[in-house]
Order: sequence, then C-alpha cells, then structure tokens
Amino acid sequence: MTTEPIAVGDKAPDFSLSASAGRTVSSAALAGKPYLLYFYPKADTPGCTTQACDIQEALPALGKLDLTIIGVSPDPVSKIDKFAEKFGLEFPLASDPEHQLADLYGTWVEKSMYGRTYWGMERSSFLVGADGRIKAIWRKVKPAEHVALVKEAAAGL
Repeated sequence: MTTEPIAVGDKAPDFSLSASAGRTVSSAALAGKPYLLYFYPKADTPGCTTQACDIQEALPALGKLDLTIIGVSPDPVSKIDKFAEKFGLEFPLASDPEHQLADLYGTWVEKSMYGRTYWGMERSSFLVGADGRIKAIWRKVKPAEHVALVKEAAAGL
C-alpha cells in the first residue's frame, strides 16, 4: 500500500471486524471512548501469547483508565476463538484476514526471515483517544514491554 503512514494526531481509520466470542468490534461502537488497537502476527505463538496474557492480566488496571483493548490479527475467527479460550482472554480479538485494517494502519509489511521475504503483520499498537485521534504509536513493540507502555500513555488521556 502506498499511502502515508498513520501518525500521532491523525484521525483513526474507521473499521468493523468480526471478533472472538461471536462479537463484532467497530470504531462506531467505540465513538467517544479511548481504545487500543494492537496488531499481532499469529494467534497461539510464543510472542503473541506473552503479549495477550500480559494484557489480560492488566485488564483491571486498563479498565480503570476506561480503555478498551482490541487485538487484531490475520487469523480466522475460529483460530482466534481457540486462542482466546485456551488462555482465558476476555478482551476481543478481531480477525482481519484480508488485512484491510492492517493496510490502513501500515502494519501489513514485507518481512524477512532466514533469507526469505514475505508479507505479514508487524507487531504494532495504536492508542486512540476519545476524540478518535491517534494519541500514541508503538511499532515493532516487544511483547514483554507492551503493557507498561500502554498503561503509561493511557494514564495521560
């Protein structure tokens, strides 16, 4: 995709995606509320599990900040449901199989591993304020550091 990368201060792109536990998540339903969209490569892999379980553990604190959390991956809902159930994840995990939302956020990127290049999801997070604007961006975030960064930024909303 050749659009300009999303930046702090930009209006968050509109979305509506199917999510775990039969839910649908949408920007319209979140209007007037702060939220975190975090993009992760693949359900039930070590880094993604660490990140999701840390978020689950932090939900009470993040809830006190009135912050809704939504994870987004290219996985189908069936795989996301199994992941959420296996680890007791209560927040919605959304499916973006055609990476339409990932393209809007610039998280569907060319990657390289063992000399092979391929397209995949970049582990990135976007904090959106109640005004619908991007307040913070973390690209290539390390799973173990993610929650601390989000808590600090969300406390300032």
